[in-house]
Amino acid sequence: MSPDAPALFVALENSALGAAIRQSTWIYPAANVGHILALALLAASVAVMDLRLLGAFRETVPAAVIVPARRVAMLALALMLLTGLTLFTAEASHMLMNPVFQIKMGLIALAVLNALFVQRPLSAVLTKTPAMTPLPMRFRVAAVISLVLWFCIAAAGRLIAYF
Repeated sequence: MSPDAPALFVALENSALGAAIRQSTWIYPAANVGHILALALLAASVAVMDLRLLGAFRETVPAAVIVPARRVAMLALALMLLTGLTLFTAEASHMLMNPVFQIKMGLIALAVLNALFVQRPLSAVLTKTPAMTPLPMRFRVAAVISLVLWFCIAAAGRLIAYF
């Protein structure tokens, strides 16, 4: 427990739920494994979307690749949120005060904002773009930003344990 953390997060960590997660033989490890599996699913779906935006798989209509991959990414993100909250609850005060965790949360916010920023205009372009047609530069730039951000998020997630 970190005494410098806000009282709300100390209380969350000290709650019956926090204690149950920490003391359970299965909950914390299952959440940890689930978080890693969800990360793999998210990374794969984001990579497929972003690579298609960048011009990979050009023989395929962009919507046929991006729309299903987006659904998988949203499911994976929801699973990461659920498992991440479970992991966070067990060590809320320590995690909140961890600088790498703070960086990770900031990067996640940027990655989600990047996706939201291009989602509506991209949806309009996807319905009209045939195979073999490059997508506009702004979507390719957003794809590069996305790939870099999600790579950094994954790296930060693994580095949390060392700080």
